[in-house]
Amino acid sequence: MNIFSRLKNRSPQLRGAALFITLALFAFPLAASAALGGDAPSVRADQARLRAALKTTQTGKYTLQELKAPSGTVVREYVSSAGKVFAVAWRGPFLPDLHQLLGASFQPFTQAAHAKRERRPGHGPVVVRQSGLVVLSAGHPRDYFGRAYLPDLLPQGFTAEEIQ
Repeated sequence: MNIFSRLKNRSPQLRGAALFITLALFAFPLAASAALGGDAPSVRADQARLRAALKTTQTGKYTLQELKAPSGTVVREYVSSAGKVFAVAWRGPFLPDLHQLLGASFQPFTQAAHAKRERRPGHGPVVVRQSGLVVLSAGHPRDYFGRAYLPDLLPQGFTAEEIQ
């Protein structure tokens, strides 16, 4: 018996949570190995692998690396002057591979998201706010969006509202 057969007899909320996690893990992955908290040099390799257009914008506080895949999904990686990815954001018709985008933060994110869904089942955005990690992931087929950041790595004077 597969997981979908088991979920058939469960509550709609549990099925919805399982569907979200399945989509987050497997739906149309868009790899980006310059993961949250990681180093920036791999952005060029990501660009080649995705056949994505890369647009780099330098500001006084950070460098914005924007990858636009042929599928229309856009991933923005915010890189500090120290060369660390302190934030990522995504928007597009396909959910990116959050495991790749979040890197080492993926497991704490999925654990917190699962715990929240157990306490408050239902549909809607997934919001995780921990002392060292903030993630918002929302959307529906053909319109996914989200952002994640590490509060401890935000450059001085940078606010979370700047992550788009």
